[in-house]
This record gives sequence, C-alpha cells and structure tokens, in this order.
Amino acid sequence: MNFTRWSARFPGTQRRAAARDDHSSVPAARAESVRPKATAMPTDDTSEPSAHGPSPEALSAGELLGRLPAPVALLHGPEHRITYVNAAYVSAFGPRPSGVPAAEAMPELAELSLLPLMDQVLRSGTPRTVKSRKVLAGNSYTVTCTPVATGDPDGEAGVLVYATDVTDHAEAAERLRASERRHRETAVTLQRSLLPQDLEQPDDLRIAATYQPGGTDAAVGGDWYDVITLGAGRTALVIGDVMGRGVRAAAVMGQLRTAVRAYARLDLPPHEVLQLLDVLAAEIDASQIATCAYAVHDPNEGHLVYASAGHLPILVCDEDGTVHRAEDPTGPPLGTGGWVHTSGTIPLPPGSTAVLYTDGLVERRSEDIDEGVAALERALSGAKGAPQVVCDRLIRSLGVTAEHDDDVAVLVVQHPARTGASAELFHNASLELLGGIEAAPRARAFATGVLASWRFPMELSDLGVLAASELVANSLQHGTPPMRLGLRRTDRRLIIEVTDGDDHLPRRRRAEPADEAGRGISIVATIATSWGSRRTPGGGKAVWCEFALPG
Repeated sequence: MNFTRWSARFPGTQRRAAARDDHSSVPAARAESVRPKATAMPTDDTSEPSAHGPSPEALSAGELLGRLPAPVALLHGPEHRITYVNAAYVSAFGPRPSGVPAAEAMPELAELSLLPLMDQVLRSGTPRTVKSRKVLAGNSYTVTCTPVATGDPDGEAGVLVYATDVTDHAEAAERLRASERRHRETAVTLQRSLLPQDLEQPDDLRIAATYQPGGTDAAVGGDWYDVITLGAGRTALVIGDVMGRGVRAAAVMGQLRTAVRAYARLDLPPHEVLQLLDVLAAEIDASQIATCAYAVHDPNEGHLVYASAGHLPILVCDEDGTVHRAEDPTGPPLGTGGWVHTSGTIPLPPGSTAVLYTDGLVERRSEDIDEGVAALERALSGAKGAPQVVCDRLIRSLGVTAEHDDDVAVLVVQHPARTGASAELFHNASLELLGGIEAAPRARAFATGVLASWRFPMELSDLGVLAASELVANSLQHGTPPMRLGLRRTDRRLIIEVTDGDDHLPRRRRAEPADEAGRGISIVATIATSWGSRRTPGGGKAVWCEFALPG
C-alpha cells in the first residue's frame, strides 16, 4: 500500500524535510525506497544520518508502522474508513477490510469509546489520548488518536490510532484498589464497632449522635464520641479525634475511648481525666496525637464543666436561638505531655442545646476553620427539633455528603424545659445538717416527709429513709461541716446524696459480727440499685445512692 499522500503530525514533533539538490526526488513511501545520494545532507535536522543503516527518509511508512509491536490503524474521512492496520493490530483484533467505515468493521473502537473522540480529533486537529480502557475481550488499552493530513489539498484528512496494551498495569491497579477498599472497609468496621452502639440516655438530657466516615477516596480517621452516666444524675460527654488515618488511628481511638470510660468511673474533674489521658496517649503511640473535649453535666448546677485538649469549642444554643461558644481549649492535644489542663464552665439552662463535634464538620481547605465554626453557629441557631433532627440538619447545612473528604462526628445534647405533667416527675429537696448528732433524727423526718409527698410506694419510701439515715450517720461520724442532705426524683429513679467538708472517700468493708460500726455503706450498697462517691470542687466529698423506680 502506498502512503505517499500521508504525513503523520505526532504531538511535540515537527515535520522534517531532507535537503535535496535539483536532481533529487522524494522517496516513495512504499517498500521499494530510494536510497539518497551520499552527498545529500540535511539542512534543518540536528542529527546526522547513521553511517551503518538507512536514514529515516529511506524507510516507508508501511515499514515503520508494520514493525511496531503496538496495534496501529490509519483511518481517513469523516466516516473513518480503514486505510491500514499493522500486523500487531491484526494479531490483537483480527484482520480489517480496507475502505470500510470503522463503525462497521472495527467494534473494538466502539468498545473503547473512540469513535466520538476521533470525530473531535478530526475537527480540532489536536491529538487526544484516553487511558486504560477495556474491551469486551478483557484487555485494557491506552490509545492516542493523532490527526493526519495529506499532501493533496483536496484530499481527506485522517486519524492515526495508536494503542498500547496496559492490561497488566490495569489489573495491578485494580488489585491495589481492591486492597485499599478492603483496608478501608476493615477500618470503617473497626471504627463503627468501637463507637457506642446505643447511646446512654440520662434522665435529665436528650442525646443523639452521628458518625459519618469520609468518602471512598478518604481514609478512615479516629473520630469518636461517648456518653457516660456517672451516677447521682450526672453525665459525662466526650468527643475526640485521633490525628491519623486507617486501622491504626481507629485502634488508638478505641484504646482512648476505653480509657475515658474507665477514668470517668473515678468521677474526677474533667481536667484530671484529660491529664490521665495525656499520659496514656503518649504511651500508646507517641507519633499520634489526639484532641478531646470532656464535659460533665450536673442537673443541680445548670451548666457544663468541661476541659478541652486542643479540641474545637463546644457550642450552646439557648432557647431563643442565641449561640454561645466555649472559651479556647484549656490545654494542648493529648500525647504532647508536660502540660497541665484546666477546667472551664459554660451554661446549659433548661431549653438549651449543646453541640460537640470534630473538625470534619467545619474544616474546609478553601477557608479558615473559624469561618466553618461561624457557619455551624448560624446553622445551630436555626436548628429546632429532637436531637437526631438537629444532628441531621447540621450535617446538611454544613454541606457534608457521602463523598466528604474527612470523617465527621457530631454529638447533640438537649436539656429540655419541662412543663405540666412532665415537670411533676422531677423534684429536688435538700436539708442543711446542723447541730451535730441531733441532725440525724431531723434528716430521717425530712426524708420521710419528702418521700411521702412524692407518693412513692411504702416499701420504696422505707428503703429511701433507711439509706438517707445511713449516709447521714456516716457523714456525721467521719465527715466535717458543712453537711447537706439532698433528695432528687426523676421519671426513672430516686437519688439520695449527702455532702460534707471532708475529702476522704468512704469504702465498703466487711464488718465482723462483733463490730458495732462499719456496716452503713454495706447496708446502702445492699438495698440501693447503685451507690458511689466523689470529691467535690470545694474540697469535700459527696456520697450518693440511687433507687430505680418501679414501672
């Protein structure tokens, strides 16, 4: 076949013309090439002809294309009629008849979606390349379509199709993607299994949480949240983020969450819990740090006591829509070591909503993180409804989708304002214990009257009075003034608490038959649903017990 009329314009190269004198002629682009005279020298080529072989001008296009190990096809005209296919093309796809439109005789081009691309190349005169496309037979090819012009002004332009078999590379890439998908699925499964499956719901709060992993192209992080009931109506709220990705970050997160639950049972102030976590985080993995916010809600106080290890500020929205932001973090991230954390407070009155969140909710690459926090404040100001509804609205308002590039964890806490019949199920009563040992009979009489007014069953009232008497007697014997007896009822339990000025915590011990004392805490632990003690911020202690209400 004669290719004299065709000249390929490959991208990045220029057409080279060999210098010729008046007697020279252009060698025909066919198998019988014409050897140039020895005296002919190129005028615009920077390379010298090889002395041991023919110059490029001496080889025909058919010879050059036929020797290529990659499939090559030459098509011409708007219908892309077949002009030439080389041996490698025939080997890969079979023989193709000349002069037939490619749409009829070359189904592989349709499988590779090349027909519209060749139309674009023909119109624009610009080469186009598509990478790693698969044919029905299973092989993958990277294909370059290059415009080809003829020496004849009236001739039809064409397209040179050059295909490279990249099946091995494509299969290796697919195996790598499959491995990454399995790794990500493992990390997501681990992450979700380490998060609380069912959030604890305290008597005085309504809580919901949402965790959304990043999109398929984002590695799973170490975001976590937790809700821990501490007894006596108090609740710990936790949000954290391990600065890492993948299974390792999820594993570190699981260890920190378990440690938080263990430290929370000690009923320590928030900053002391973070101080313990800081040491543990450095021991787990010194190369990975974490941020964390730990807050405690006491229904008798009306605010959150919190400590923050480099975490984003807690937001609280009042009933009228005013949003308050907790002050800056009270300490550096966990795992940095050598720092002393402190505690702060933020009001949480009835009717308000608090939001704890990780940076995936508010951080965007195109803007400062403070702008994201401000956007969250605006969204929270207008978000009404149940905690889960507020969670979903915040996620949507901040533009978090299934393809978000980072993990997101959100914890919404509502302190409902109770009225009517609901309010009748929540009561508080307290008595200051003055006057020494004569305070014991006054405490028993006070407890008897209060429990009777709350219309508890006789058996529960008797157990409540007995527990109050034992706790008061223990405080009178081992504590110091000021002393106070507090009774609280919710829709689920009766809480009895005695505070005094001594910080020595009681412990349950086994009294011998001959002992005249030492049985008070054992009696309380036996008759109550649960009991515990903690140190109070003023330097004293509180000892409490709870009774679950029937029905």
